[in-house]
Formats: sequence, structure tokens, C-alpha cells
Amino acid sequence: MSTEHLMTTYNPLAVCFTHGEGAVLHDDHGKTYLDALSGIAVCGLGHAHPAITRAITEQAGKLIHSSNLYCVKRQQELADKLARISGMDRVFFSNSGAEANEAAIKLARLYGHHNKVDNPAIIVFEGSFHGRTLATLTATGNRKIQAGFEPLVQGFIRAPYNDMEALRTIAKNSPNVVAVLIEPAQGEGGINLLDPDFLPQLRELCDQHNWLLMLDEIQTGMGRTGQWFAFQHSNIHPDVMTLAKGLGNGFPIGACLARGKAADVFKPGNHGSTFGVNPLACAAASAVIDTIESQKLVARAASLGDKLFNGFKEQLADVTGVKAIRGFGLMIGIELERECTELPKLALERGLLINVTAGKVIRLLPPLIISDEQAARIVNDVSALVKSFLTS
Repeated sequence: MSTEHLMTTYNPLAVCFTHGEGAVLHDDHGKTYLDALSGIAVCGLGHAHPAITRAITEQAGKLIHSSNLYCVKRQQELADKLARISGMDRVFFSNSGAEANEAAIKLARLYGHHNKVDNPAIIVFEGSFHGRTLATLTATGNRKIQAGFEPLVQGFIRAPYNDMEALRTIAKNSPNVVAVLIEPAQGEGGINLLDPDFLPQLRELCDQHNWLLMLDEIQTGMGRTGQWFAFQHSNIHPDVMTLAKGLGNGFPIGACLARGKAADVFKPGNHGSTFGVNPLACAAASAVIDTIESQKLVARAASLGDKLFNGFKEQLADVTGVKAIRGFGLMIGIELERECTELPKLALERGLLINVTAGKVIRLLPPLIISDEQAARIVNDVSALVKSFLTS
């Protein structure tokens, strides 16, 4: 298939998928693949899930778009569901994770100005990924994806990830800080995890200095870590939380949720979105929440995550060249001692979809609906692939 009219922003592998069911994809030559990536943590319910297909089809036959100039009942219903499962107060809907993070950044700056901070600053972290718009690109802790897009946006202070002392030092020396934006687990950065007591300490630090605690749960949210949201493992609440990816199971939708003092910062005219979020996107996301609840997939993600993590520990922990194995529910990272960017292609040849991020980390983000047999295959096939690669 010709790609001459597509901008060369991607370098895709040579496979074209035609359809899927559950965790299985089919290409245009009839070959099948086990999807251990979920479209990069998007299709948590797998492919062609009947509840999502039904919700989209039924809504498309009624009303796709009417604009936010008018009441959108589906939007109100979805906001109610998100508030119930998260404990947050209000929701702004958008089309993507980057837009959700843009909303959070704007909210933090407006919050700062309301508190008479003329040049509000947001603390962000090394190794983070928050999007590819100019503001979210600047907030991202990856110089490689920033290069060539200068001048970057002002108003960010970068700190090392999982380093509370560094944050306390910033608090002493930077009076313009108004918020902290952090991923509870860095996905794109290599499945990097926080210490168990980090978020409670960060919550306390934010309260001491009247900062907003803003969590980017775009990859960790919607049950992937074994709770609806990763912050729920720590028994704290953020002031702002962003979602996308698994919220729509492939249908584009993002959300910026706010609570308490952050909930009423935005007023009419402060922010908006033409398409965010239309009744069709709301129908898809509502069906995602209903399905995760009815099928008890949050608990299932926790048990499957343990199964995968323990399986990899058993097969790879003592293998020379494997530096670390990290897991947080259905977010698994296997860090090797050397670059392994060719592994997704080799896995594809074996009928398996995986990803390599940060150059050396195999990232696995399987759907929440995988079977025990599929989980076992992921462990066995990836372990065999790693051993073959490290001895080649």
C-alpha cells in the first residue's frame, strides 16, 4: 500500500491489520497476532468489543454532534460516572491526552494568577511524557522529542523522578510554583515506578505550599494498574487528573478532572473544544466504564498483572543482560542492558505485538480482557524472544 501522501511522522512496521476480536488481531494476509500492547494502552477491552460496538452504532444512528453551545446529556452522564469512580468533582472533556494535559496546564496557570502569582510555574519530571503540543512537549522530560521545536514554552521547572528531597529544595527556592504535574508511573519513560510513600509525601508537600497536585493518568487510568486510577493505591486524592487512552477504547476522548479548590477555576470562556466531547465519544466512554464494572476487570487487571510479573521473574530474573523487571498491574517493563529497538519487529514475526520504549525497555500493555492462556503465552513468547536476542 502506498504511503507517498502521508507525512513521514511515523515509521510503521510492515503489517496492516484488518480486524480483531478481543486480544487477537488479523492482518490482510490472514495471519493472526496476540496484542500485548492494546494500541499503546488504548484498547483495554480489546478489539471489536460488542458492548462498545453496540454503543457507538446506536449513538451514531441518533446524534453524533451538536456542539457545547447546547446541553449534551451524554456528556453530563459520563461526567457523573467519572466523578463517582474517581472522587473528583468536575470534568472538562477534550479529544486527546495532550489536550487534557493542556487543559490542566492552563488551569494551573489561571489558579496561580488567581492567587496573585504573576509568573506561575509548574514542576514536571525527567523521563516524563505528557504530549506533543508545544506546552505538553515542554512539560515532557525527553529532550529528543523537543529538539527542533524551540522556543519552548516557559513556566516549567524540571525535577528528577521519585526524588522527594529535590522537590523540597525547589519549594524552598522557587516561590512561583503553583502546581506539580506527574505520572504515577512513567509509561513512555520505561515503566518507571514511584516509591510507595512518594505520592502521600507529595500530597503533603502540595498542601503545605498551596500547590495543585496534578496527576497524568492517561496511561495508568481506567483500571490498568489494578485500581480504577493509580492514585487509589496510595489513599490520596489529586486536585487535577487527566485521562484519555483507555477511556474510549479506541474512540478519541480525553478528560481533565478537577476537585476541591481546582474544580471551579475555569469559568465560561476560559477554555473550550469544538469536538470535546460529542455524544458519540460519550457513548463509547460510558460503555467502557459500564463494561469494566460489570465484568470486574479492575480486579482482573491486578491478578493478571501479578501473573505476568511473577512469570517474567521466574523466567528472566537470572538471565544475563536483563537489568530489571518492573510491573504495576498490566503495565510491565523489562529493561535490558543494551538497546533492543529491533524486538517489536522480531516479535511481530512470532505473531506478537509488543513495544520498546526508552531504547532498552520492553513495554507490555495487554488488554484487561486477556485470558490466562494468553497471559501465559505472552510470558513464554517474550521470555523466549529476550533470551534469543541476548544470546545472538
